[in-house]
Amino acid sequence: MSQNFDPNSRPPQTPIQGQAEAPAYQVPAMQGDGQPTHRGGNPYDGSGQRPDGNFVSPPRKRQKNVMGIIAFIIAVVGFIFACIPGALIMGWVLLPIAFLLAIISFFLKGGKGLSIAALIVSVVGTIVAILVFFFVVASSFDEAFSDDVSAEAPAEEVAAEAGGAEDADADEGTRENPYAIGTKISSDAWDVTITNVTLDATDEVVAENEFNEKPDDGNQYMMIDVEMTYTGDAPDGEMPMATFEYVSAGGNTFDGLDDMVVAPDALDTLEEMYNGATTSGAIAIQIPAEDAEAGVVAVNPDMFADKVYVAVE
Repeated sequence: MSQNFDPNSRPPQTPIQGQAEAPAYQVPAMQGDGQPTHRGGNPYDGSGQRPDGNFVSPPRKRQKNVMGIIAFIIAVVGFIFACIPGALIMGWVLLPIAFLLAIISFFLKGGKGLSIAALIVSVVGTIVAILVFFFVVASSFDEAFSDDVSAEAPAEEVAAEAGGAEDADADEGTRENPYAIGTKISSDAWDVTITNVTLDATDEVVAENEFNEKPDDGNQYMMIDVEMTYTGDAPDGEMPMATFEYVSAGGNTFDGLDDMVVAPDALDTLEEMYNGATTSGAIAIQIPAEDAEAGVVAVNPDMFADKVYVAVE
């Protein structure tokens, strides 16, 4: 004979004699964020133990990226050295090291903020180092290949200045205050003197050579008489490398290279000269006829010398 089992028909469980009855389970109250409300606030005490006796690990602190910190410090120091011309080599050494350390630090645990900063500083510092390097090279090149030019005024001008000639506001040898004709202009290897300037020497120049063409309308040929002495010590000598240009009052430059005319008693610029040798001759340049006397002659004693200016009359 079968019997149907009714779970509700079980007799109630009674506690064993001497044992307290277990409290009935109660569903904990929930907070607004869906988390259970704990009595007494924090469910964990300072030891990391929960009220139910289970232990949990406390939250870990964020680990520092030591490699990123080191890379950032080296990058900053390298950037500083890169801005100092005398210590530029230290910047070249430190900046690549900082760049490599910054790259490596990206693959390590910890924050990446200083790694990114080190990478940026190292790249920018390298660009600055390159600019400083080119500045130093350009300055050194200019000092090595730029001769200082000095001038010695002719005796009559010195006497005139001693007699109370008016002082010029501009430095002597500039366009505003050119040297007088007859002034000896000296560089490290050459002494150059313009002995005479003929503003309108058109007839003499055209008559000198049958291939010399007449100047363009409104122009004329000027002739510059020059004396040059080689004072250098090159064992194989040097050829004259001085240049002469006419600068008009309006600032236009005329060098005579477009005409290539032969001047009377032309200066020989292909002669090999040794220490103490002197040569002289004339140079013809086609210039505007209007206000020709208002211009000046620009002179470079040699290829690397500074340019100075001489009056035309």
